[in-house]
Amino acid sequence: MIRLTVNGRQTDVDADPDMPLLWALRDIVGLTGTKFGCGIGQCGACTVHVDGKPVRSCVLPVGSVSGSITTVEAIGETEAGKRVQAAWLALQVVQCGYCQSGQIMAAAALIARGPSPTDAAIDAAMSGNICRCCTYPRIRAAIKAA
Repeated sequence: MIRLTVNGRQTDVDADPDMPLLWALRDIVGLTGTKFGCGIGQCGACTVHVDGKPVRSCVLPVGSVSGSITTVEAIGETEAGKRVQAAWLALQVVQCGYCQSGQIMAAAALIARGPSPTDAAIDAAMSGNICRCCTYPRIRAAIKAA
């Protein structure tokens, strides 16, 4: 049994310690907002926060997680998450929406570090978050608005 703190609640997960955190969150805990994209940590769809830092949950073994996990289901409870979600809605960022949980999690971590990121900071924070619909200009505008 592995004890996790997910979205402020402690939960016990009966899983192999090598199971990716993504599958523990989706299949055991029942939080399906975090998406599977590539399975190798390259697309960003599976991004969650561990102690406020964005991580790729598809390649992170659940047994190695010792910090507090925040998923897209609870990011709106943080100040940065509220700002990012409001900007996403105001600027109608979402097209198909599949990548957006990972995009929002990466953007919220960036905004939490500083409210007015430069283009270079946005590029660095969002690199590796792939959007098949190519809504990158709207994503950048929403980050600047947040």
